[in-house]
Amino acid sequence: MRILMLGNSLTFANDMPQMLAALTGAEVVHHTRGGARLSEQLNPATRLGAQTQAALAGEHWDYVVLQEMSHGPISSPKSFFSSVAQLCEQIRSSGAAPVLYATWAYQKGSAKLAARGWGYDEMSRALSEAYRQAARENHALLADVGRRFYELADTQNLYAPDGVHPTEAGSRLAAQVIATAIETHKENGYGTRDLQGCAVSGAKV
Repeated sequence: MRILMLGNSLTFANDMPQMLAALTGAEVVHHTRGGARLSEQLNPATRLGAQTQAALAGEHWDYVVLQEMSHGPISSPKSFFSSVAQLCEQIRSSGAAPVLYATWAYQKGSAKLAARGWGYDEMSRALSEAYRQAARENHALLADVGRRFYELADTQNLYAPDGVHPTEAGSRLAAQVIATAIETHKENGYGTRDLQGCAVSGAKV
């Protein structure tokens, strides 16, 4: 099994792709850059976009995981929904299944959250709703990591000191939720066009 991950530091932090490889037994490749948005993955004029477009057109993948810039789904929704739609179409055309890696709100009480003028519950809810809508509209798997962060952040050390990036435990949780989404899909034998409703937010920790 081969998995391609498209995202930024919320994907590559703590070598999370290797954690996913260990959980799934798959070869996991990531095309990432700090701060990257999904729109960049579509743009062949950029180094990252050229790499991704070549990989989607010329290589075999079983699953492609999409992760938008941290607040992108709510601060730039038009770009987010458009990018997800275009990438999901490309992914399905190549015979792979798209997976949306829904990330988390900034840490409660953090300076980053205060700077955006959002409440913790508000950002958590808005991100989850945006990713769920995008998954539903594009018949994609949903790994709602952000929801698990919301449920566990008060009892587990999931946030790095900057209140944005994950600790190793946070990355491990993300890998577990993504792996669960993929394994559930495999076990149920769904085709790449039968993904609607295959949302997974739970993972054993």
